[in-house]
Amino acid sequence: MQPVKNLFNAREATRPIIIGLLVLTAIGASIAVLTKQWCRSNGWPDAEQHLHLCYSDFTQLFGTRGMADKLFPYFTGLPAEQALEYPVLLAILAGLTALVIPGIGFSPERQLAYFDVNSAVSFICWAVVVVAVAYAARHRSRDAIMVALAPGIILTSQLNWDLLAVMLAMTGLLAFSRKHIVLAGVLLGLGAAAKLYPFFLFGAILVLCLRTGRMRHFWVSLASGAVAWLAVNVPFMLTAFDEWSRFYTFSGDRPAGNSSMWLALVWTGMDGSTMSYLSNGLFGLACLGIAWLGLTATRRPRLAQLAFLIVAAFLLLGKVYSPQFVMWLIPLYVLARPKWREFLVWQGIEVFHWIFVWLWSAKWVSGLKYFGDSWTIEILYGLGIVAHMGMLVYLCVKIIGDIRNPERDVVRTEGLDDPLAGPLEGLEDRFVLGGS
Repeated sequence: MQPVKNLFNAREATRPIIIGLLVLTAIGASIAVLTKQWCRSNGWPDAEQHLHLCYSDFTQLFGTRGMADKLFPYFTGLPAEQALEYPVLLAILAGLTALVIPGIGFSPERQLAYFDVNSAVSFICWAVVVVAVAYAARHRSRDAIMVALAPGIILTSQLNWDLLAVMLAMTGLLAFSRKHIVLAGVLLGLGAAAKLYPFFLFGAILVLCLRTGRMRHFWVSLASGAVAWLAVNVPFMLTAFDEWSRFYTFSGDRPAGNSSMWLALVWTGMDGSTMSYLSNGLFGLACLGIAWLGLTATRRPRLAQLAFLIVAAFLLLGKVYSPQFVMWLIPLYVLARPKWREFLVWQGIEVFHWIFVWLWSAKWVSGLKYFGDSWTIEILYGLGIVAHMGMLVYLCVKIIGDIRNPERDVVRTEGLDDPLAGPLEGLEDRFVLGGS
């Protein structure tokens, strides 16, 4: 038991600690596999995959987006409704993993192989995220245990390819903490080519660069990110623009997704495009509020705190709040406010929400075969939505409190200023709103 005790008390990310964290990640990944075992054994039938909580976009898209026939995304020639509405890097990953599956055409055996290959890729990304958090946390490498065993990652790691974006985002922040400004920008830019949210992390860097008067670091990182994003996007923009742009047009026009606050306004008849304008406007206002918070705080906020608030605002105000988006937040929370009790309560709520998302879906996909006309599932699903959004608001309020009262910040109580600040760490403020 001594190795386990050492891991939970670890400060520096030494080689034995990293090995221990990878072992815990392997345990988490093994549990993740078990949660999908019913589908691995029985296939992914429409309603039953929801009932058994093992739905995966991997298997759904393999058979419906031409990948079973080894048609590469953006170049399938399929009707628009079958186009893969994903950003470039996720589309490339989805296409490449399909190419390595032996044979051609759809079959349950090839579907399972595709699922397993993409699950393995996701688990590798998960492991990299854990290591990145351990190094980024500096004297609190033990906090990465939360990422290695997070129920939110265990349940959603095989749902979609989000862990690729999470890996790029977290390695980008790690690079910034090590003063590799260009590399940080490149990784965040590539992350934005996989999912949009890593781009928002530049906002946190901007606020800190404004306060320290070191805007060059921001511009260099942003320019590097833009070059990286363009490098992977431009070839597809030039050769398959309609398919490439599908992600952006689909995101703008789609109706409110499950678990979004905008579901409460569906009764108004508001279309997806109008919701997008309102959502984007509210998010813009939230970002201005976070910037104001960062520029008026007595002590400069930590990068992870601002990053968490920005991403949380995007999810709370966004038109879509898919279950796997919790993975975007978990590593940022661990670096922003690593408190075990709070973390476990949050993850417990996410598990509750996860269960009733899929039971509600099973009910309606099955044509009321499961759970009949009872409204119990709807009530519990609604409770799950309110609880998981309410808990996220609570975490934001606590982090805002830590920014306003830095003596309560558990990271700073250990003598650290900002482990992620990199070239900005220890610098005096040059610009503070309301300051002298």
